[in-house]
Amino acid sequence: MHGRRLATTEEIIAVTSPESQDALAVLEAWVDGRDIDLSVVDVGNDVGDVYTPSRATLGVTLGGDGTFLEGIKTFAPRGIPLLGINAGTLSFLARVEPEHLTDALDEVLKGRATVDSRQQLHTEAPGVDATGINDVMVEHVPPENPIDRKVTRLDVFLDDEYVGEFEGTGLAVATPTGSTGLSLSAGGPIHYPANNQSLELVPLHTHALGTRPVVLDASTTLRLVTQGTASLLVDGGRAHTYLAEGAVVTVTGADRLAHVVRTSFDDHFFTAVTQKLGWSAREAGDQGPRDLLEPDGPTPTPDLVERARAVAEEAALSVGDVLSDLHGQVESVEFKSDKADIVTEADHQSDRIITTVIGNEFPDHGIFTEESERVYRDSPYTWVVDPLDGTGNFAHGNPNYAVSIALLEGREPVMGVVYVPETGELFSARADDAAYENDVRLATTDRSTLDVSMLISGYDPDGSFLSHFYQQSRGVRRLGCAALNLCYLASGSADAVWEYDTYPWDVAAGVCIARAAGATITDEQGEPYTVTLDTDERKPLLGSNGPLHDSLLAHLAEADPDVTG
Repeated sequence: MHGRRLATTEEIIAVTSPESQDALAVLEAWVDGRDIDLSVVDVGNDVGDVYTPSRATLGVTLGGDGTFLEGIKTFAPRGIPLLGINAGTLSFLARVEPEHLTDALDEVLKGRATVDSRQQLHTEAPGVDATGINDVMVEHVPPENPIDRKVTRLDVFLDDEYVGEFEGTGLAVATPTGSTGLSLSAGGPIHYPANNQSLELVPLHTHALGTRPVVLDASTTLRLVTQGTASLLVDGGRAHTYLAEGAVVTVTGADRLAHVVRTSFDDHFFTAVTQKLGWSAREAGDQGPRDLLEPDGPTPTPDLVERARAVAEEAALSVGDVLSDLHGQVESVEFKSDKADIVTEADHQSDRIITTVIGNEFPDHGIFTEESERVYRDSPYTWVVDPLDGTGNFAHGNPNYAVSIALLEGREPVMGVVYVPETGELFSARADDAAYENDVRLATTDRSTLDVSMLISGYDPDGSFLSHFYQQSRGVRRLGCAALNLCYLASGSADAVWEYDTYPWDVAAGVCIARAAGATITDEQGEPYTVTLDTDERKPLLGSNGPLHDSLLAHLAEADPDVTG
């Protein structure tokens, strides 16, 4: 999940501990006057009665780490991002202090927070089927007679490989988030928790000096087999059972990650470790020799267009998960009857996120989008947005759809970003620089004859382009996504593109990207293509690698004399 999505938060659900009333009062005062609903749930209760799946929701916990863990338990299965406010004492998870609560929430609503994806673990055993974000403990059951045996033996397997027999108090399986708890006290390593998909197996009070913790990939299946009775706890007892001899405990990384919101007002991870655990590699408050990381001289400030490209890329990426999730529903049996509603919702959510992000960062710029009312500003700059280009493909489960975002100065595209959620392709360019797909610089082909060229056609109402050019070339393809057509021209995957008519949001970003890669983009007469902001005017577009352009114009005139006049 991308932090820019949080800018469209409609609802906050707060899970509160009994000692958090002062922090709750601050939260209630902050929400008052904003177009955001607030629901308050006591810790330990589920949020199902107040959560609306179709709304953009932020989870907040007010309390210590115990409250945070309860928040994870209820928010993570619903994909709700969680911001933890530390109204407790010793806390590693809830790292925003109450005095910074409103500043942190302001940052969240501006889309400037980040979201960590935290690995969870899933545990199955007789009587237990549970997910946790901290750890699983399998320990001996304390004997009734204190002089009786106090150890347990466990056989351990990783996937199909036998690790060995562990004898001692027991074993812990921890996530990176849980590495600062029981596993650390038992000699395990500290794992930096953000976006770290791993688990660790830590012996508890082992009777063998040479036994060491084991770090494993979260996709590994870990099996613990008891040789006697044992106690099983997940996340400190949020799930618990007693195991008989021969019981099998299966632990692996959970499919669903937990989304933890981080702001600039959080205590940093190693600051928390230093202050609360006495981490001796640094002093409390020591930020280190920052000059070693800084380049000589002041860091240059990005110009407006470069800043716009960064914001456009973040906005496009932020809607990727939203579109992918809804794209996965359009072909399901459950949602087939609501397919049109899903496509509409995808358009709406994507448009709302992108326009909110742009409005937050460039409040004096105009915004022109296919899906919402145009925003006029007294500025030379206008953003042109298609939040979902290729809706027909999207509606039928086809992956060829994209997000298109351009910045115009006057009528000229000076920056363009096109993102393809299903493939992860991120195309971008600024008019005075190069074009890129992710980090790879793009360039058009140099083919100069039609017989060795691959062409792409957009809307071709009577099929004249296809019929006239198919035999003259190595083929004509149609993807059903104008923005993607132009990006494939830029990347050299096609030598030319024809669009019978276009709206500005269809092509503004793609035109910038293709031209920056070396393409020639004109109308059907060979005049340079200009982006118009008049929604009643649709314009033909011919794009090529350059060497093919004259030949394409000549053949286009032969194919349909009415098109070229």
